[in-house]
Order: sequence, then structure tokens, then C-alpha cells
Amino acid sequence: MNGQWRSSSSGKSSAIVCPVTEKVIGSLALGTAADVDDAVAAARRAFSTFSVTSVEERRALLERVQTLMEVRAEELAVAMTTEMGTAISFARSAQVPFGIAHVRAAIEALSDYAFVAHQGSTAIVREPIGVCGLITPWNWPLYQITAKVAPAIAAGCTVVLKPSELSPLSALLFAQIMHDAGTPPGVFNLVNGTGEEVGAAVASHPDVDMVSITGSVRAGILVAQSAAVTVKRVVQELGGKSPNILLPDADFERVVPLGVASALRNVGQSCSAPTRMIVPADRLEEVETLARHHAENMVVGDPMTQDTVLGPVANRAQFDRVQHMIAVGIDEGAKLICGGPGRPEGLSEGYFTRPTIFSGVTTNMRIAQEEIFGPVLCIIPYATEEEAIMIANDTVYGLGAHVQSADLESARRVARRIRSGQVHINHPAWDAHAAFGGYKQSGNGREYGVFGLEECLETKAILGYAPS
Repeated sequence: MNGQWRSSSSGKSSAIVCPVTEKVIGSLALGTAADVDDAVAAARRAFSTFSVTSVEERRALLERVQTLMEVRAEELAVAMTTEMGTAISFARSAQVPFGIAHVRAAIEALSDYAFVAHQGSTAIVREPIGVCGLITPWNWPLYQITAKVAPAIAAGCTVVLKPSELSPLSALLFAQIMHDAGTPPGVFNLVNGTGEEVGAAVASHPDVDMVSITGSVRAGILVAQSAAVTVKRVVQELGGKSPNILLPDADFERVVPLGVASALRNVGQSCSAPTRMIVPADRLEEVETLARHHAENMVVGDPMTQDTVLGPVANRAQFDRVQHMIAVGIDEGAKLICGGPGRPEGLSEGYFTRPTIFSGVTTNMRIAQEEIFGPVLCIIPYATEEEAIMIANDTVYGLGAHVQSADLESARRVARRIRSGQVHINHPAWDAHAAFGGYKQSGNGREYGVFGLEECLETKAILGYAPS
């Protein structure tokens, strides 16, 4: 806060629990609404000078942040494996590099962005919105922080960050990186704590000009309600139940294993995970065989082991939620083709969950409608392309989607009809500049690249700016 580490005003703390051993490995100081007041005041003071810094100054700051993240990449990876159980191989190959990529994308967007554009004699000026309150989740802890902090800094805004209290270690390391990069005091502030106290205080604060949250639909609604009183901008990236449509001409030997891997990566703890695989009814048995084989060959175990693909889910509440929903799927009559309740064989402790695939799922089942947020995939058969599209859109969510086809134009045709903020055709490479956000209850606003930058800007029209 204001360039210095300080103690919480409450003196209270919460336990940090290792998801591998279920044992307490540390404690986290819990901030209060009074701490948020202090952080916002620091950010407000800093905004008056940081908002008028040059593009070159802000780009140089972000470049220093990027360099330090690259230097400390292994430390960040180990922190995330420790705090949330993500496999160290995945932390090294995705969690950390994608977090760095968001900083790089903000630098690139900033480098050629037109903050002033002319329409005849009128100037359209894009200015930093002010103090940004940023609330981030536990499942992609570093990635979500940089996706919000980097564009805010690029825009010339100041920041009050409330990371998840369930995965705080990587956030604290990032805060140290911001400090070591020479961030001016008050530009970046971090307040740990619960959503009920610190998150609510950030969302409702009259001196916070914009709040951005990634989290559950319930949390997003509460933030929007708190923010409405002061009429601030609200950006929400919330839940998902993303479809993956396999058209009949797709290469099933390739796309079924990729679809399983995409759905279960990060132990299924991704809001845009394609957890509904929608397949031709006459190919259902083939898909089941391919999916079962891939899932059963995933190594589940100690996340610090290089060969491990899936570690534990991140916390007790999520473990209980996943186990409950697996039982729901069985009770609903879905066909369990692999996995099921309980821990994988040989694991007697930790929040480990068996990679689970249900087939013959129908859209009225809870497992087809509710976000499970664990390694659970639903296979849903369809008879016609029209029915596949209808199934894909039969959800309150609209965050991500996938389409697989040997014919690009067929895939494009289906992609245009899916109501979601992103659609991936034939498992393309991830793009840090692609707009990310949701339709329907998946939220509003867009992040990444120039889209994330513009969420942190206000638009001003100055008429008569130039001679007519």
C-alpha cells in the first residue's frame, strides 16, 4: 500500500492450506474496509500524477515488470503449485507464461494506441478512468491479476487489487515485483481479505471509478449491486459451461483427446473450459472409447512431480462441490464411462479427484447446466447440426465455445451462431490479444490486449478542438 508493506488494521488472519496434504502451511493477514479506505486514498493521490505520465514511461514500467516476472518465473510457478495444487509442469508451461503474456499484450496495445483521434474539428480523447478496483480468483491467480493490472497501468490508472484469499502467495510475489520494478507509490496497492469485507468495500467505495471482477456469478452480482450505488463502471468475467461441438467430418482421433485435455486442464478449474462435448449420436460409442482412453492415461498425483498432469483441486470447498456433482450425475442417470466418486487409487489424502466423464447426458441434467469447476466432462449426443447449435446455446452462460470440423467454412458457420464471447475453431493457439468476456450470465465487458485497455479508459469529445 502506497509503496510499502504494512500490517492489517484488524490483526486477523486466515489459514493457508496445502491442497496436497490438507495441512496448514501458513497464514494470511486479512484486510478490512479501513485498509481499503487507505489503499484507495493512496491510489487517488497517485492518480493525479500517474494519469498524465507519458506512454513511454508507462511502457517502460510494464517492460520492467515483464522482465522481473521472467526472471522469477520458477518462484511464481512453485508458489502456485504450493497454494492451489496446479501441476508444476502446467504452472511452468501455462500459468506463468500466460500471465507474462498479458503484460506483453498490454505493452503492445499501448505502443500504437491512438489516445486522441480526430473527427473533423472534434477530438475524441481517451483518458484513464481513475482508480480501478480489481478482484481476482484463485484458479488462475497470476494470469487473472496481470490481465487486469497490466491494462490498467497501461491506461494510466491506479490500482487497488483484492486477490483471492485462497491462493495469495503468487499475488504477494507479484506485488513485490511491482515494487521492485519501480512502480510509483500509490499506483499499485494490494489488500488481502475476504470478498465479504474487502471485496465489498472495493466495489462500493465512492472513490473507486471502475471495478473489474473475475469470479462466480453470485460474486459478480454482489459486486454489481454494491457498485451500482456510486454508478461506477463494472466489468465482470463470470462462470461458464462451454460447449465443444464435434461436426461429423472432424478428425475424431485428434479432436476427442484434445477436447478431453482442454476440459480437464488445470483440473477443470477454468471458467471457459469446454466441459460439454457435443457429438454426433452415431459416433457416440467411438467418442466414448477415445475419451475414456485419454482420461484414464492422465497422471494424477503429486503436483511437484514433472510427469503429473492433474494435481488436486484447489481447496476443500471445491473438492466437496465436485464430489457432490459427480454423485448428482450418477443419480440423474448419466452413463459414467470413467472416474467417479472418491480419490484416485493410491491417494488417501489431499483434494485429489478422479478424472470423470459422463456420456448420454441430456441438457435438462444439472451436470449439463451447472458449472462444476472440476475434472468432469459431459458428452451430449446430437442428431443434426441444428440440434447441436441448440444444445450449445441451451445454457445461461456464454463465455467460451469450441467447434471442430475438417471444413473451415462449416466451422465458421456454426461458430457465428454460438452465443458466446469466444469461439475456438479446431483448437487454435491461445491469443493474448483476443477479446475475452461473456454473453448472458458469463458477464459483461471484455479483457485482453486493446480490449482490456479500453475498459480502463473514458471517452471525451472535445468539439471545436481543431479549426473547421
